[in-house]
Amino acid sequence: MANEQNLKPFTSDQNREEAAKNGKKGGKASGEARRRRKAMREAFEELLARKYTNSQGQEVDGITLICLKQFQNAVDGDTKAFTLIRDTVGEMPVQKIETVEISPETYEKVRAILEED
Repeated sequence: MANEQNLKPFTSDQNREEAAKNGKKGGKASGEARRRRKAMREAFEELLARKYTNSQGQEVDGITLICLKQFQNAVDGDTKAFTLIRDTVGEMPVQKIETVEISPETYEKVRAILEED
């Protein structure tokens, strides 16, 4: 946790021009990474939309093919595949944490009881 004892003062050996130059390098690298991610996303979208022939000779799209494979894996006992299917269809178990507000008087009573043990 930050406090006065563990904070380090900001010091930089860069002048304004060097900082701008390095910032420009970071911006170019960020743009290249965004373009790579976009190209990958577009490639996956194309592969998912493309038609394939499954083992029964039926023509299906990539998404259906993947769903069929995950279903087969789940049937064969792959618990991760089962969990993915269950969560995807909206049957994910709900995890709840309940909080209860109690009055200060009740808190003191409970505290006194716990301290007795």
